[in-house]
Amino acid sequence: MSTKVFALSCAALCGFALPSPLLAQPQDSREGPITVTGMAAPETMAIPDDAVPGPEIKGIITARKGGKMRVVTSDGRSVNVQLAETTRIKAAIGLFGGNRGNLTSAALLNGLPVTIKTLQSGDALFAAQITFRNNDLKTANMIRNGTAQQFEEQAAATAALRGRMADIDQYNIKQTTNVFFDTGKAVLSPAAKADLCATAAQGEAMNNALMLVVGYTDSTGSDEINQTLSEKRAGAVINYLQQACRWKPYRMLTPTGMATADPLASNETEEGKAQNRRVSVNILVSKSVDGF
Repeated sequence: MSTKVFALSCAALCGFALPSPLLAQPQDSREGPITVTGMAAPETMAIPDDAVPGPEIKGIITARKGGKMRVVTSDGRSVNVQLAETTRIKAAIGLFGGNRGNLTSAALLNGLPVTIKTLQSGDALFAAQITFRNNDLKTANMIRNGTAQQFEEQAAATAALRGRMADIDQYNIKQTTNVFFDTGKAVLSPAAKADLCATAAQGEAMNNALMLVVGYTDSTGSDEINQTLSEKRAGAVINYLQQACRWKPYRMLTPTGMATADPLASNETEEGKAQNRRVSVNILVSKSVDGF
């Protein structure tokens, strides 16, 4: 990875607050949904009378503001959903999990994988029902409230989670994998999916390894379109790494979209553009623990 990539990545990392970690775990067939009473978050709204059934949204919560919630789907789309006064919150309880009653909508943490049944009025989507796995909620809470003892085996990740990461130059790059995309698309190919899981397996074999995911585009399109597209590509890669390849959320650094910056090849040819439509997955190890 070039020095330019490091500088750009550092600037992007320092410019954005570290989001709550993402999480996805394989579904346990023994789990079934149970209804949990939920209190409405501030700024909830009544669902309009003209609302009709909307699309089912499956993805990861990436932002909350009052009664509004943003969810990123597995294909990188960002969907805004409004919590309603009548929104039902449901949790899947495992065989030995017991009943976690008295949950409120405050349990809808950033990084929590959810399935949302919606009602649509005009362009607005309202959450009629939100479902998530109880184990996902437990882990998201653990990460958010984690102590040094809980994460003592992941000292570098703990520092990142608590916002103490100062400079990307404190890390050694152990490996970089590029996955490529079609023009204007953020959909992973079968080859890209295989490469990502192979990279995750290699990272798992390294002590204290973290991942930095950076999305890029070719020169086609406007700066605004390319910025959005590079972020969607990075989001799609992160979702797949965590959901399918089971890379731990707390070992993921802030994803970054860099649009047309730092091209691998010339954008004057179709072959060069194809190399530039990529996401770089970098496996990093803190210099303070590298070699332990």
